Amino acid sequence: MNGVHDMGGMQDMGPIHPEQNDLVFHASWERRVFALFNAVDFTWPVLRSELELIAPADYLRMSYYEKWLTALVPLLIKARMVTPAEIESGKPTGASTNKWHVVSVAEVATWIAPDSGTNGKPGVAAQFQATQRVRARNMNPLGHTRLPRYVRGKIGTIQRVRGVDVFPDAVAQGLGDKPQHVYTVRFTAQELWGAPASRTDSVYADLSEDYLEPA
Repeated sequence: MNGVHDMGGMQDMGPIHPEQNDLVFHASWERRVFALFNAVDFTWPVLRSELELIAPADYLRMSYYEKWLTALVPLLIKARMVTPAEIESGKPTGASTNKWHVVSVAEVATWIAPDSGTNGKPGVAAQFQATQRVRARNMNPLGHTRLPRYVRGKIGTIQRVRGVDVFPDAVAQGLGDKPQHVYTVRFTAQELWGAPASRTDSVYADLSEDYLEPA
């Protein structure tokens, strides 16, 4: 998706001012939004795709966790976990349901443990190898994608084969996991931004197999 959220490589967005001793959460409501966002039964591609649907003007003015909260509400309504009236009033209006449960601290602790995911899935062969030159596909999907706009059509070199994972574009569209290899690809700054860029700088991007083609 070509949206305002895809800011990588863009200029004139203003300087970044890192905060000294920056806090993870600046208000108690941010903690609650973080917990809710991670507790709902949606995969990260689906969550990210909802974030990308926020109107550009709102996206640019909102704080980080405001975006999370804004994306969470329509997802909860679509899943029928709550109704618009309940969101408006902050109080339950219908009968209770056993489809969802209150997440316990012990359950959350299991989420923190390393997740093997699909990395060990047999029968998924890697199409590319380390040191191979590849080109990021020049694609402009209407839906969610993890392929940054600034690398599309650019040539890079595979630095590492990272293993198998789900394909986020397919997951976000409800098309299944479509497991495939993910690669760390090195792009030189001059390849991305032309001769004026530094000769010594590079950008490394982790890209799914369907984002790449032989150079």
